[in-house]
Amino acid sequence: MSSGYNDEKLQLFALNSNIPLAQEISDHIGVPLGKCTVTKFSDGETQINIEESVRGYEVYIIQSTSEPVNENIMELLILIDALKRASAKSINIVMPYYGYARQDRKARSREPITSKLVANLLETTGADRVVTLDLHAPQIQGFFDIPIDHLQAVPLLADYIKKKDLKDVVIVSPDHGGVIRARRMADLLKAPIGIIDKRRPKPNVAEVMNIIGDIEGRTAIIVDDMIDTAGTMQLAADALIEKGATEVYACVTHPVLSGPAIERIENSKIKELVVTNSINLPEEKRIEKITQLSVAPLIGEAIIRIHNDQSVSILFD
Repeated sequence: MSSGYNDEKLQLFALNSNIPLAQEISDHIGVPLGKCTVTKFSDGETQINIEESVRGYEVYIIQSTSEPVNENIMELLILIDALKRASAKSINIVMPYYGYARQDRKARSREPITSKLVANLLETTGADRVVTLDLHAPQIQGFFDIPIDHLQAVPLLADYIKKKDLKDVVIVSPDHGGVIRARRMADLLKAPIGIIDKRRPKPNVAEVMNIIGDIEGRTAIIVDDMIDTAGTMQLAADALIEKGATEVYACVTHPVLSGPAIERIENSKIKELVVTNSINLPEEKRIEKITQLSVAPLIGEAIIRIHNDQSVSILFD
């Protein structure tokens, strides 16, 4: 790991989506958060004012595009424009959670590919680089014509599970699309994998069809990139217990946790839900079943390495 940055031409700015994470990243790097104010006109328009010089600086904006998604994206675009007009040397977007990532393809006729639209907006506004964490679909990297550093939280989650010293573990992917992620965690924990065969008749609705793999008598750990309404997770946990799993844990990078999610987790057979702080959890969502791990050291090290022209892949190889 590198110990610091090589000159003073680095600045960090935080917008409103996740101030606590931004402060942790700032503390890790040893660079204070830049001064800017975000205000609103009476009709709801966002106004941003940068209160210090950024001329010639490599600037990193920390902003997840979580709820309220559209407002957080607009804040980000306005700050990018302000930095570009203030002659920042480079504008780097640190987006721990990339909103609209689920709309990454045309599944039906006349559908938009909104994750590509977001990529276009960031580039057109003036972003020079994006640093993100566990994209819903890795191919979203191809939507960008600027560098994108795709960090992974699986080693962090695997390390936490390893310290729990659970017996007879099986890593479970909640669908076929997550098998690569599950395989990565299984390799780190030297455990077998299982797959839940499900279909999704419409967004936020899932039906468990079958479970592939040896589950009986084992501690099942479901691994996914995000948890939204928790319907899939609740169904998966029920199905795993029904198939003979002794306990069910879940490891998820992005705790979207919208709608009935908290109630479903409380009432589910999941013993513990392990998430990261890529999305800031309000107090009412910090229930006993949820453990939140910090990705600040991972993101902080990535920023240092990018600034020093060093390899980033070493952080998760």
